[in-house]
Amino acid sequence: MKRIGIIGVGEIGRAIVDGLYCRGDDGPEVFLSPRGARTARELSERYQGVRVCPDNQAVVDRSEIVIIAVRGQDRHEALAGLTVADDKIVINVMSGVGNDDLRRTLATDAPLVRAIPLPAIRERRSVTVTYPSHPAVNSFFEHLGGALPVADESAFNVFSAVTGTLTTHYSYLATLTSWAVGHGIAPDDADRYVRGLFQQVGRALNDETRTLHQLAADHETPKGNNERIRTTWFTPANAEALKKALDDLLTGLDGQR
Repeated sequence: MKRIGIIGVGEIGRAIVDGLYCRGDDGPEVFLSPRGARTARELSERYQGVRVCPDNQAVVDRSEIVIIAVRGQDRHEALAGLTVADDKIVINVMSGVGNDDLRRTLATDAPLVRAIPLPAIRERRSVTVTYPSHPAVNSFFEHLGGALPVADESAFNVFSAVTGTLTTHYSYLATLTSWAVGHGIAPDDADRYVRGLFQQVGRALNDETRTLHQLAADHETPKGNNERIRTTWFTPANAEALKKALDDLLTGLDGQR
């Protein structure tokens, strides 16, 4: 595997490094920017092939694949003055920042590929959407759980909008926990139970022989508790409200192209 550079060592940067080394096999050389210094230092101490560079230019110079993982609003400050040779491959994982925008910032003719790596990449258990398709980038993410190249940026933005529901799911689980606590359950017990309940649901998703609708039906008894909550809370009106929120987000993402 190629030498990998990561500029911006936040949650996704950390997850990528963990994924590269999660099975104890020899990972590639990884060069980290000094941004997120605490996390970068921790990763360099944990994995032998990981090094922290003195600045972002050193990350670019030492790497063949450069992953840009800074927050979108910080990109101009973080990337100002960088020289990116045309023989590099740049992976853009910044949410809402298109490749045309990034190319203007970097002033390079190097290949730019957008990607949506998810936190589960640390266990090589999630597929990563990419655009445009690039063999080296697809191979990189196949090693980390799978690559899903899409045909155009419109399709990429659809997946990006779906990804925007992630923290809503966590907030949903937190609401269940809070409700149980409000009814006298100890916070630790409520947290432990909700986590265990939905970890099991997550494992059921590995069964790709059943559609998501089939999985829902298989976990539901007619007139049982699950059916009651689904039909009284997640009503057609609520489903339409969710789709409307996604439509609005997608409109904003398309407008940033």
